[in-house]
Amino acid sequence: MDVGVDVGTTVTKAVVFDDEGRQVAEASRPTRLVRPGPGRFEHDTDEIVASVNEVLRELASKWGAHSASSGHAQPASSGDAQPGSSGATRPGVLAITAQGDGLWLVDADGRPVRPAISWLDARSSPILERWTSEGVADNVFRRSGNRMFPGASGPLLAAVLAEEPEVLGRAQTAAYCKDVVMQRLTGVRATDVSDASAPFLDPRTGQYDADALAACGLGEWQHLLAPVEVGPVGELRDAGTGLALGTRVSSGPYDLPAAATGAGVTEIGDALLTVGTTLACQVVTQELPVDGEPAGLFLGTWTPGTWLRAMPAMVGTAALDRVLALVGLGTDQLAGLLAESPAGARGVTVLPYLSEAGERAPFVDTRARGTFDGIDLSTTQADLVRATCEGIAYAARHCLEAAGWSGRVTVCGGGARSTEWTQILADVLNSPLHTTEASQVAARGAVIGARRAADPDSTGPEWIAETRQIDPDPARAAFYDEGYAHYLRRVELARPRWADPAPR
Repeated sequence: MDVGVDVGTTVTKAVVFDDEGRQVAEASRPTRLVRPGPGRFEHDTDEIVASVNEVLRELASKWGAHSASSGHAQPASSGDAQPGSSGATRPGVLAITAQGDGLWLVDADGRPVRPAISWLDARSSPILERWTSEGVADNVFRRSGNRMFPGASGPLLAAVLAEEPEVLGRAQTAAYCKDVVMQRLTGVRATDVSDASAPFLDPRTGQYDADALAACGLGEWQHLLAPVEVGPVGELRDAGTGLALGTRVSSGPYDLPAAATGAGVTEIGDALLTVGTTLACQVVTQELPVDGEPAGLFLGTWTPGTWLRAMPAMVGTAALDRVLALVGLGTDQLAGLLAESPAGARGVTVLPYLSEAGERAPFVDTRARGTFDGIDLSTTQADLVRATCEGIAYAARHCLEAAGWSGRVTVCGGGARSTEWTQILADVLNSPLHTTEASQVAARGAVIGARRAADPDSTGPEWIAETRQIDPDPARAAFYDEGYAHYLRRVELARPRWADPAPR
C-alpha cells in the first residue's frame, strides 16, 4: 500500500491506496488562509506541516485496522520503530503534492522565517505592473515560458525584498509548499521540475535562468532557489506521522500536474480541466512556443520532452462561492438554481474575474475585475448563479483554446461534482467531458509518479481514475457558441477599462 498527501489551499488530505490503485482510506484537515491586510493571503507554515502529521497519524490508525483484516500489513522493523511506536506501519511510498506558486521562505531546517505567502496574494501587483510596462515580464516569459502573476514566487520575492529585506537574509530557501513539507519530514532540500517551472526555470535546459533572475533584480538571491530534481526522494525521519521511520518519501509533482497524472491525461493535445478554487486548464504538449500573448506557463513533467501547457485562471469555484454568499445561498442549492434559470440566464452575463490579484490566464492583468451585466428588476438569484457558472465555463474554454487543446477533456475538482454545472461545461466546450469518479486525483497522481520513478511497470491502467462521460447537447452547444463569441467581445471591451478603475 502507498500513501498520497495533497496540501491544498484550505484543506490537507491524505489517502491510502492498495497495490491495485483502490482507495482504501482517507483523512483530511481544514487549514487556515490568513488575511493580514487587503489583497494579502498567508499561511502559518508550522500549522500546514502539523496538518500533514495529523492526517498521516489518522491514516496510520485506519490503515492498521484495514491491514490487520486484509493481510496487507507491512510492519516496521524494530530498528525503524521509535519507542512506543511498535505498531508503526511502512507504506511502499509516502508521496507529497501540494498547491503551487506562492512563497514559502524557510531557514536551513525548513522552519519559517516569516508566514508563507499564498498564490492568491496580490501585494506584488505594483511591481508586476512595472515589470510589464518595462518589458521585463514578457522577457521572462520568452526565456522560461512562464508569465508571472502577483502570486508567483518571482514578484513575491521582489515584494519581500522591498518591504522586509532583513527576512531574505535569514532565509535559506524560497520554497514551495510541498518542498517545505518534504524538508520537514526528511531533511531533503530540493524541488521538482513542475514547481521549479514557475517562474525561472528554462524548460529547454532544466536549469534556472540567471538572466531572467537578473532582469527582475533578483540575481543575488538565486541561491535561495532549491536544487531541481525530476522527483526528489528521501527517507522519513519525523516520528510524528505515525508511519515507520525510513519510509521512502517522494515530493511532487505539485497539484496541477499531479492531477493530470492521476486522471490519465498523457496524450498530446488532451486536456485536464480542474474546477477547484482555481480554474486550472492543462494541455499535454511536446512543443514550447513562446510567441503570442504571454500568459500561463509550461510545466515540466517527469517525462522527458513532454510539458503541460497550463492556463490556470485565478478563480473557479471561489467565484461561485462568493456569488452564492452574496445572494445568501449555499452550494447544496446549486442544482435547483441551475434548473430554475434557463441557458443564457435570461440575459445576465458575467466576467468572473473576482480575484483581488486580477487575472493570470489566458491573459495577465493585475487590474482585471469581474462584471455583471444584463441585470434588471426581473433578475433572480438563480439567474445570477447560472450566469456565474456560464461565465466560468466560457473562461475555461478561453483558457483551453489558448493552451492548444485538441483532444479529449477530463474534468475534476469540486465543481465537477455538480452534474448540472458539468453539463454546462460540456455544452460550452461542445465536447464530451470525462469526469473522474475518484475524489483525490492529485494525491493519486503523486503516488503514481513515485511508483513509476521506482519501477516504470508498477502502475497499470487500473491506477488511472475511472471516468464517466457527459455529452454536450447539440442545441445548447450551438447557443453557447454564440454566447462564447459574445463573451470574447466583452473581454476585449473590458480590458482597456480596467486601466481606469472607479474610485474606491
